[in-house]
Amino acid sequence: MIDSLHLRSGGVSLLLQLIDGDVRVVHWGADLGEQVGDLAAFGGSVPNSSFDSPLPASLIPQAARAWRGVPGLSGDRGALAFSPRLTVQEASLDEVPGGGLGSRATLVLTDEASGLRVDAVLTLDATGLLLVNQTVTNTGGDDYRVHALDVSLPVPSQATEALDLTGRWAREKHPQRRRIEQGAWVRSARHARTGHDSTLVIAAGTPAFSWRSGEVWAMHLGWSGDHTSRVEQVGTGQRVLAVGELLHSGELTLAPGESYRAPTAYAAYSARGLDGVSARFHSYLRARDGHPSTPRPVVLNTWEAVYFNHDLGVLTELADAAADLGVERFVLDDGWFLGRRDDTRGLGDWFVDPDVWPQGLTPLVEHVKSRGMQFGLWVEPEMINEDSRLAREHPDWVARPNGADGRTSLAWRSQQVLDLVNPDAWAFIHERLDSLLTEYPIDYLKWDQNRDQLELGHDGRASVHEQTLAVYRLLDTLRAEHPRVEIESCSSGGARVDLGILERTDRVWASDTNDALERQTIQRWTGLVLPPELVGAHVGPATSHTTGRTHDLSFRVATALFGHFGMEWDVRTLTDAERTELRAAIAFYKQNRPLLHGGEAVRIDRSDEKDTAYGVVAPDSSRALFVYATLASSPYEAPARLRFDGIDPDRVYRVSLGLSLDPHAVAHRGLPAWLRAGASSDAPTDGAAPGTTASGAGVVLTGRVLREVGLPMPGLHPEHAIVVELTAVG
Repeated sequence: MIDSLHLRSGGVSLLLQLIDGDVRVVHWGADLGEQVGDLAAFGGSVPNSSFDSPLPASLIPQAARAWRGVPGLSGDRGALAFSPRLTVQEASLDEVPGGGLGSRATLVLTDEASGLRVDAVLTLDATGLLLVNQTVTNTGGDDYRVHALDVSLPVPSQATEALDLTGRWAREKHPQRRRIEQGAWVRSARHARTGHDSTLVIAAGTPAFSWRSGEVWAMHLGWSGDHTSRVEQVGTGQRVLAVGELLHSGELTLAPGESYRAPTAYAAYSARGLDGVSARFHSYLRARDGHPSTPRPVVLNTWEAVYFNHDLGVLTELADAAADLGVERFVLDDGWFLGRRDDTRGLGDWFVDPDVWPQGLTPLVEHVKSRGMQFGLWVEPEMINEDSRLAREHPDWVARPNGADGRTSLAWRSQQVLDLVNPDAWAFIHERLDSLLTEYPIDYLKWDQNRDQLELGHDGRASVHEQTLAVYRLLDTLRAEHPRVEIESCSSGGARVDLGILERTDRVWASDTNDALERQTIQRWTGLVLPPELVGAHVGPATSHTTGRTHDLSFRVATALFGHFGMEWDVRTLTDAERTELRAAIAFYKQNRPLLHGGEAVRIDRSDEKDTAYGVVAPDSSRALFVYATLASSPYEAPARLRFDGIDPDRVYRVSLGLSLDPHAVAHRGLPAWLRAGASSDAPTDGAAPGTTASGAGVVLTGRVLREVGLPMPGLHPEHAIVVELTAVG
């Protein structure tokens, strides 16, 4: 058998040493080149008061291989087989199928005494993203209870800081850092969905790593149920990152011959900060089969326009106003189905309500289509209100923690979870959705899921694992039957944002808040893994219904542009000035979609945490768009120059405003010279410097100057933004 496997692609190496029947991860990080030399050099010393041989970092950490931390595989057969010792039986290395770049290692490990086989497939994609798939099979003669099958990868000693994300409803994806010290930092998500507070990645990096600098190692689990993410350091100093499904007591038992395939783990290494991690995820997602291939249409969602007040006349007027602005997709949100006049009843009764829609949805759908727009519909198929016809007819379809006493779990938003593990409940929901998609020319489903469920059970057993697979199967079946229908993953905002759900959906709703200030952070960190075309970002009313904050339209537009742009607003009520500004923004978005949704994301490291800057650069560096935004009042009288990172230093660029500068945004008496040089002579109404009301022709500078020196930014009031456009000349 070969003694090593060296995977190389995209500037990354994964070096595995096969020794003593074990698979040891010698290196995951920077490319090592074709030749690595004698791997015997990596044998370590033997500490005092320890095992009699060096302590390795195994691909599957095991107590039997001297690992004193959390094992990679755990389970039992009652009192037996609690500590397996897996031995490599087969190992191979080949190219990724399909003719593309990348390499793949396939390993088979067994423990005959424990009756276990683990198949591991590690794929280093052309982008440098590492995908790890592990499957455990029960080869014994009796049942084997799986407790965990995590994917663990070691990180080197220079990775001294850890980063993960947390949050809550309407405030998702906020970063938190800590120094890596001895012990385990564990993030457990117990929501029966991904969770508002769950981390999108678990990362480790060199001291003070940032968006644009430092080495970073990061992992993400493609799974929409309960899960754990962990950074751990044991007494030897070895550090690992690990992710895996969180399995509840008795949830997964393998009969003889049965297998469990763990969710795919995604791992990214970068030598150029978090943006390098992001680039690997974005490139991988854009290259996969099924990635949205058509321009992301401008959306109008009806929720914050009408809420539950569904009226054909009002909605027809709303559709007309949307079409006049340039909207391309009109989405009818919650309130269209049987008895749904508020959020306390009706979930599960997926029939068009004849009291509200006596002719069905046809008149509205036909009107929307006649205005050249796609039609979308909101659904929440995984949920059930106890006040519903379905719950009264099939109370046994409500997921319960204990099948014997009939107790339901605590209500959440007046709803429970529909037990989709029950084949009859699954078939009913499938039939209802299939019928709707067959009867009406629906282009898009906003698929919501609005509650945590801490006691999700089927027949008295924990069922998060089976429920998640049932949801996946439902989505997969409907997509196969209706391939032209796009689906959004919404889960009371951003509570189900992961690559498991995105294998079968076309975008996510990042948050239920459209507050542009909150969205600056939410979208920035959601974008660490997801490219902007997969992240719904809408312009809401001036005053946010989730926070009560009021923002100018220019700030709301600038924030929403860097995602899948849309609106959630009664656009019938726009003033003439708002209508003109919004039309211009929509036209700008359409013009720049190829750049916004095909370029490389760049986040600028700023010295002042009270402002932020980010952008997107075309693959050929011919164009770029950047946002400079103020988040709060700065301690400094003037902002620091903005250095435009990511552009080609050897090209020459014209720099100009991408959208008109809102005169209400300007806090200083005058504008920087580069803005004055290209702005119009129109006088603002608030006494700010002349020329602040329109975008201008701009100035011409080299990319090297723009990167190394940068440009002064205008002094903006807090919670305002400008969009800057760079175009290569010559």
